Amino acid sequence: MSTASVKTLDRTLTRHVAREDEPRQRPLDYRLISRLFAFTKPYATPRNWLLVTVAIRSIQLPALTWMVAAVIRGPIAEKSVSGVIEGAGLFAILALSTQWVMHYRQRLALELGEAVVTDLRKALFAHIQRMPMQWFHQTKVGRVISRMTSDVEDLRLGVQDVLFVSLVQIGQMILAATAMLWYDATLFLIVLGLAPIIWFINQHFHKKLSIALRNMRESFSRITATLAESVLGIRVTQAFVRQTENAAIFEDLAEDHSRFNTVVMRTHGQFLPLLELNSQIFIALMLIVGGWRAFQPESTTNVGDLVGFFFMANLFFAPISILGNQYNQAMTAMAGAERLFQLLDTPPEWVDPPDAVELTDLRGEVTFEHVNFEYEQGRPVLIDFSFQVQPGQTIALVGHTGSGKTTIINLVSKFYLATTGRVLIDGHDIQTLSGDALHRRMGIVLQQNFLFYGTVAQNVRLGNPAATDEEVAHVFDQLDCADLIASLPQGIHTPVGERGVSLSLGQRQLICFARAMIADPRILILDEATSSIDSQTEARLQRALAKLLAGRTSFVVAHRLSTIREADRVLVLDHGQLIEQGTHEELLQLNGTYAGLHRRFISQ
Repeated sequence: MSTASVKTLDRTLTRHVAREDEPRQRPLDYRLISRLFAFTKPYATPRNWLLVTVAIRSIQLPALTWMVAAVIRGPIAEKSVSGVIEGAGLFAILALSTQWVMHYRQRLALELGEAVVTDLRKALFAHIQRMPMQWFHQTKVGRVISRMTSDVEDLRLGVQDVLFVSLVQIGQMILAATAMLWYDATLFLIVLGLAPIIWFINQHFHKKLSIALRNMRESFSRITATLAESVLGIRVTQAFVRQTENAAIFEDLAEDHSRFNTVVMRTHGQFLPLLELNSQIFIALMLIVGGWRAFQPESTTNVGDLVGFFFMANLFFAPISILGNQYNQAMTAMAGAERLFQLLDTPPEWVDPPDAVELTDLRGEVTFEHVNFEYEQGRPVLIDFSFQVQPGQTIALVGHTGSGKTTIINLVSKFYLATTGRVLIDGHDIQTLSGDALHRRMGIVLQQNFLFYGTVAQNVRLGNPAATDEEVAHVFDQLDCADLIASLPQGIHTPVGERGVSLSLGQRQLICFARAMIADPRILILDEATSSIDSQTEARLQRALAKLLAGRTSFVVAHRLSTIREADRVLVLDHGQLIEQGTHEELLQLNGTYAGLHRRFISQ
């Protein structure tokens, strides 16, 4: 392989955020609009008052224009000073009322938009929390963040501005058109000639903008996905000196996003001036026709009516560019709505049945009956896997990487469901059990520990929110590592930082042990739980765990044979199949795979 080929391969392996075109739907989908509008139902009273202010606002502006035309046609034409003063006074009162109505229209729209956006975010977060583990393994974090941030913000604009501003402008155009028809029906026919031209312009740019906006949103999702992973993986990046390469990749993505943004802006820049130019041409045409008719000797055209008509014509054409802007924002909001509702409509691959059993007195008996499992169709991970664990037994899972150890834990925890076969807890098919109730009686400590932002005590209380400070401290005493936590600046009230960065790896793992144990679990799962702890601390922890594991069903995944020796039974896995099982001593006497692993361990 040439050097150039190697460089290309390296770059391809790093640049994993490939473009993922999402299903293309109509940019203005009235089903989406009605669904979004349904989120305003809990706020029916302010929403209805908002609609009232919209109706009043759409009447007020034509009324102001009509009043000016009426004063010109009446008092000014008749040279009546008192009439002019009276008309000016009424105009001022009406103008003040328009500002008052505008204030409340904007205020109510902002409040309604904020309420709808808050509910959307709550619904989205609640839906994400209900998704099974497989969905999180298949979905990029950046795309989820993009839905929650940029897409929701686009919908905020759609609710706060697009809908109600458009209603005001449309109402203003309808009233202006009615007044123009009343002033001069012949000139109004020229205005009607504008409709097919505007329709053609809209249709042309409708398609261009819909594609451009979707491309822009997709590119932004790629940026957020890459940024999220780059921040989380910064240690690996710096360890392998990949800063320059990753920066170049991000630069490519940023330029890609910039190009799509530029396309959107250019399309906007063509769309709006065309609408405005079209309006000005029609006003000029009406001016020529109206003036020509007024100059005819037999004409019945009243100059005052002509003035009023042109005032109303300006009022009719002015909203067109505003509606053009709102139309662009509406398509952006629709693109966001498509993506957001697509996520909300993604059903979990499985849910607990409505009559799910809640085991209040969990004993801890676990049975696998001919279990087969596949993460991907056609690639089996467990094959006809069967075993039974009695309550209180400690089971060690041994095997090479990819043999199925973590999969067994995922199935026992009901993070995944078996493809075929059954997993039983206390004789109940796990598919019929309540996942939440089961998890409340389980404790899990993983190799990749995770701490939330907060204090040590707050992280431990995830296992038991009602635990007192004394109970939290007692758990560390039981684990024989209270002195390690007490050495922290503020003890159990020490902030751990984001993802626990202010603590050592071993301290983080001890907190995870305490979090699992404070729940008083009947089933305990330890997945390489001591691999991040030094040998001295592990020795102390093993003595404490021997007492704590007594009476609890425990599954232990470990490469260290010191962790496995005390297990009641060892299950040896190979490519998803159970090839050996027994106690440590029994498997050594069998002189099979486990004995070979043991010999390699003691020879190191």
